[in-house]
Amino acid sequence: MNIVFDSIIVIVCITGLWFGAVWIVDSASKIAKRLGLSDLVIGLTIVAIATSSPEFAVSVSAAIKGHTQISVANVIGSNIFNLGIILGIILLFTNLKTNKVLLYRDGFFLLFAGLILILFFINLELSRLEGIILFSFLIIYVVFLFLYKKEVELPEIQIGKTSWYDVPLLILGVATVVASGHFFTESASNVAKELGVSEWLIGITIVGAGTSAPEFATAFVAAVKKKVDMSAGALIGSDIFNVLGVLGISAIFNPLVISNEDYFSLLIMLFSYVILIIMIRHKWQLSRNEGIILILLALFRWLFVFTI
Repeated sequence: MNIVFDSIIVIVCITGLWFGAVWIVDSASKIAKRLGLSDLVIGLTIVAIATSSPEFAVSVSAAIKGHTQISVANVIGSNIFNLGIILGIILLFTNLKTNKVLLYRDGFFLLFAGLILILFFINLELSRLEGIILFSFLIIYVVFLFLYKKEVELPEIQIGKTSWYDVPLLILGVATVVASGHFFTESASNVAKELGVSEWLIGITIVGAGTSAPEFATAFVAAVKKKVDMSAGALIGSDIFNVLGVLGISAIFNPLVISNEDYFSLLIMLFSYVILIIMIRHKWQLSRNEGIILILLALFRWLFVFTI
């Protein structure tokens, strides 16, 4: 019965992470607009942070509690879901024209982030200093986006009029995400123990997919509006934020430790980034065939984890 109860908590927490992120985006955007901030600043900061808030809440909570495998696996699993399943599904229905900005700025920076992560984890540990370095690279990336703001493509931000309840809603959103992340970590860890599998397996599958809910919603809305270029950019940006920001801050709270098998999963992740870079450059277009490859590659990575 314990596993049933913990599974229910996991489902409830995924719902909480979804709604919490939505409340944060909605209320914080209105408040920021009222304070005179531009759509660009709101998009690059509030929206980017809010869509990655579930990964942040879960990974930091797991790191503080010593569940470092869940902390790392959550980010890897989320990245698999973002650029494998979500982007792959979108490409099944529509083609995506790519460009040099998406390739040389976002794509290469994602590859750079993955390579740095591989190098830092070569001793199977991400130290506090290395976490600070990762987070510093994220700041550099955001500053770079601001410097080249004319080339930045962001999902449309529908901002309504401010209301008296925006501040309480923001507080409620943050509290919901933090609380959901806390209980999500505990319950996911318990499920792993009950099933006799590793925390890494649970983290890279259930937890990783669950915390990708906001990214899925953002990408889906962009695709429906026929703005798939923004959808792809948002997904790549989210993966960059996850690797540099979420893992960086998690390591600052508590050094992250993984196993040799987990490290091999990171190598597969880096390989998938290379494949994506090649796809973006090939004919400057992502088509249904590329979408199928991305989905199959994501499924292979999950199957690999199950196998080991």
